[in-house]
Amino acid sequence: MLKEFKEFATKGNIMDMAIGVIIGGAFQKIVTSLVNDIIMPAIAIFTGKVDFSELVLTIGNSSIKYGAFITTIVDFLIIAFSIFIAIKSFNKLNQKTKENIEKMTENNKYIKKRKIKHKKDDVLEEEVKQQEPTTKICPFCLSEINYKAKKCPHCTSDLNDNNEE
Repeated sequence: MLKEFKEFATKGNIMDMAIGVIIGGAFQKIVTSLVNDIIMPAIAIFTGKVDFSELVLTIGNSSIKYGAFITTIVDFLIIAFSIFIAIKSFNKLNQKTKENIEKMTENNKYIKKRKIKHKKDDVLEEEVKQQEPTTKICPFCLSEINYKAKKCPHCTSDLNDNNEE
């Protein structure tokens, strides 16, 4: 059981998630500071209140801190928008990589079908003929390059037999 836990904890996804949580915590502090120190005072200029977090509605012995709630909502919206932009950028990059791989597959596996009549019973068969590829994907920057290239023109990485796909 300990061995299984060790394998689970040392997998790349767990480590990536841990790093994401740490960076997310640091990012949350930056956004909280942005909201509390810049955005809310700027809003206070227009509303006439200096500190939004001190806005309280008192009913009997209970106090409703709606100012702190408004500050937290602004904080959340900024974080959510930042995550939205990051995921949108990641998906766009992922889509471009997928398209480059599909292009490479089409170029490298050109299939030509030809009908051939069988001498005895006129059965049609398909012959698959592969054409030499003309392009490949750089394993470093994922750009489409000439198949015979020894150096990537985009990222200038050396391409040798050890790191090609």
